[in-house]
Amino acid sequence: MKVVMTSTQLTLDEADRAPLLEAGIELQVIDGRDRESLIAGTRDADALLVLAEQIDADVIGHLRHCRSITRFGVGVDTVDLESAAARGIWVTNVPDANYREVAVHAIALTLALSRRLPALDHGIRVNGWSASVVPGVHRPDTQIFGLLGLGRIGQRTAEMARAIGYRVIAHDPAASPGDAEDMGVELVSMEEVIARADVLSLHVPLTESTRGMLDRSAIARMPKGAIVINVSRGGLIDEEALADALDSGHLFAAGLDAFENEPLEEGSPLRGLDSVLLSPHAGHWSEESWAETKHKAIGDVLRVLRGEHPIYPVNRPVPVGV
Repeated sequence: MKVVMTSTQLTLDEADRAPLLEAGIELQVIDGRDRESLIAGTRDADALLVLAEQIDADVIGHLRHCRSITRFGVGVDTVDLESAAARGIWVTNVPDANYREVAVHAIALTLALSRRLPALDHGIRVNGWSASVVPGVHRPDTQIFGLLGLGRIGQRTAEMARAIGYRVIAHDPAASPGDAEDMGVELVSMEEVIARADVLSLHVPLTESTRGMLDRSAIARMPKGAIVINVSRGGLIDEEALADALDSGHLFAAGLDAFENEPLEEGSPLRGLDSVLLSPHAGHWSEESWAETKHKAIGDVLRVLRGEHPIYPVNRPVPVGV
């Protein structure tokens, strides 16, 4: 059997590969960024290990005997779950290996922006000193931290925001009032989070219903001087509208770890704004989270190839022949 890893951006060392080799499984690594190479390189795979490559219905249609598609991470918006299920292919992810890192990244972006650290650092590097008295900097104790989404990452972010001093409100249709009360979080409508949050942090998957959820209208309803944090997916935000709101001064700042197009295109208005702190979809990373992600991803591949159910399924395959 053969497992194909579709990204050359990641590395697996001998210890990572050992469970596959011990099971007599070949591991092949290809550069799946080119569509033709992706289709040709995965055609004969028994399982795929993917990063951010688009595994759509066309790619899945070319798979001859694939049994699982496993993503190194949480989001599976790059995989056509229904097409995979119709072909009898399990799709799995690793939902619990990096939620702590992503939450820390959200808080780090929040604190760096709210305390104006990039601007202060830049001023000293250029002029030897920097103006330290600037409107718009507030105590967390006087502000509201709003979350859209209370999954693993949202809950961890809420916990840290409360520890810093923020009052935390959130919207998540799946969260129960009892759970929110235990977390010290006030559950409100999405409209209310947007209208009240001094810091608005996004923690939802990218789906058809969430795409563009922070559009021009929603941004206009945010409090003047608010901060936007996105460590989820770029498609959640209308980036042009966000840039306009920052440029006009309606919003104080934005911390972004995800973008509609990655890498961020040269003409993006976000690249020219001093009020934006940008990072390259790096919120998931730590040595520990990557080691755990690899271990769990490969573990589920092996389970499926042994004929077992995976631990982290995100679809329900139709049995072959049905």
